[in-house]
Amino acid sequence: MTHPPHAGLSALWLTDRRYYGKYIIACERGLFVIFPIIDSVTAVIDERIQTTAFNAEQALTRDTVPVNVDAIIFWHVHDARKAALEITNYRQAIDRVAQTSLREMIGSSMLAALLSDRKAADEHLRDEIGNKTAGWGVSVTSVEIRDVAIPVALQDAMSRQAQAEREKQARVILGSAEAEIAGKFVEAAKIYADHHAALQLRAMNIIYETTKERGTTILIPTSMVDSMNPASALVLAAQRAASEGFPSLKSAA
Repeated sequence: MTHPPHAGLSALWLTDRRYYGKYIIACERGLFVIFPIIDSVTAVIDERIQTTAFNAEQALTRDTVPVNVDAIIFWHVHDARKAALEITNYRQAIDRVAQTSLREMIGSSMLAALLSDRKAADEHLRDEIGNKTAGWGVSVTSVEIRDVAIPVALQDAMSRQAQAEREKQARVILGSAEAEIAGKFVEAAKIYADHHAALQLRAMNIIYETTKERGTTILIPTSMVDSMNPASALVLAAQRAASEGFPSLKSAA
């Protein structure tokens, strides 16, 4: 009696030839011959990469935060004989081991690390599950954590904390900027104190800048004009503004 290869399935047909309970042979993919009554096909083992989804609900992290975690494992059978003969149901066993390993990992991890460094958690799970399934002829290719859900109340608290941290950082930056600006003002004041001409030029420049807007009338107290000696400097600034088409300056006592 012959068995053809399974259509569209990359699998290994495991024929259990047992004489007095002894395993005899495993047949590879393709045609093979079995003898009725003597031989029997014990199992068909799929050697392609397969996936198993698993989760942990209300698992407590090391800082006692309940979380729901969904993950998926990619695995394949590398030894069909072990998968068929060493364990009753290797698929179910993989699911159970994955769930147990996930809960153990959650219990030994802080919530912040679980949320921020999933890659490390994935690698840890892959190694842990792979070590437990290797004896069954199963290799773990990778493990991916798809979602980590935390309580809504904790989400709100974490959101407020993050917002407070951002506001704190903004205030620190603003305070540093104010201190830097104040330092520049102090330096400028020292320069103006030693160089009166520079202060007068700065005052005239401020007046000139304020007259750039057309249709604007600027009233300058006489005391302010007198303080900016020589007076001809103000006249020159006014003439310059008039030549560029800006409104004239009016002096108010």
